Amino acid sequence: MLTSVRSLMAATLLAGSVFVAAPAAAQDIEISGNASIVSQYRFRGVDLSGGDPAIQGGIDFGLPSGFYVGTWGSSLDENTVGFGHTELDIYGGWSSEIAPGVTFDVGGLYYLFPNAGPGDFDYYELYTSLGFEFGPAGLEVGVAYSPKQDSLGGTDNFYIYTDVGVGIPDSPISINAHLGYTDGFLTYTANSKAWDYSIGVDVALTENLSVGAAYMDAEGNSAPYNFVDDAFVVTLGVSF
Repeated sequence: MLTSVRSLMAATLLAGSVFVAAPAAAQDIEISGNASIVSQYRFRGVDLSGGDPAIQGGIDFGLPSGFYVGTWGSSLDENTVGFGHTELDIYGGWSSEIAPGVTFDVGGLYYLFPNAGPGDFDYYELYTSLGFEFGPAGLEVGVAYSPKQDSLGGTDNFYIYTDVGVGIPDSPISINAHLGYTDGFLTYTANSKAWDYSIGVDVALTENLSVGAAYMDAEGNSAPYNFVDDAFVVTLGVSF
């Protein structure tokens, strides 16, 4: 995501009172991580690795209250993309099951490109989503919004998406699909509007190791390098 994510702070005022939470015990913090090698890095259908493989990984810290923070990074192709050779995302938010089988998530994410050349490249985004579980199937619908920023050409960016995943019973195989729509700066179309989609399959080789393959495409055109050409992407990932 993928999801990258990416540092915003939230404060809640209740009836004019200020609450200071006690520090969470170390054993109450859940730490998880992931690492992967992908044949291409695609962000919402856009190629950010110049058609070459990329190395990616992240770590998350979750609290019992549902709050979380994390970071995720990927290698980039600095020759075609122009953002330097590294993307680093920092994010934080709150996620909780608000009803049986229904999860709500809200947060903010900051996209950093620490070795980009002169100019404004870093930007932030706010996001929210609802997830639904139906036995072996899952559905997520979400919205991400980046307010006007210099790094977005003085404009904003709006993204809405849905993800569907279905696990095949009594097998390590799951099928997934994604559909997204961008309205704003982060497109390669003349009217700043674009659809992107993917469909793929994942196979759990062990409890922590998986391999996946997906076909991805997005609307648009660009030259001399086509960032939105369709692609078949293979992923080898590990979680811990």
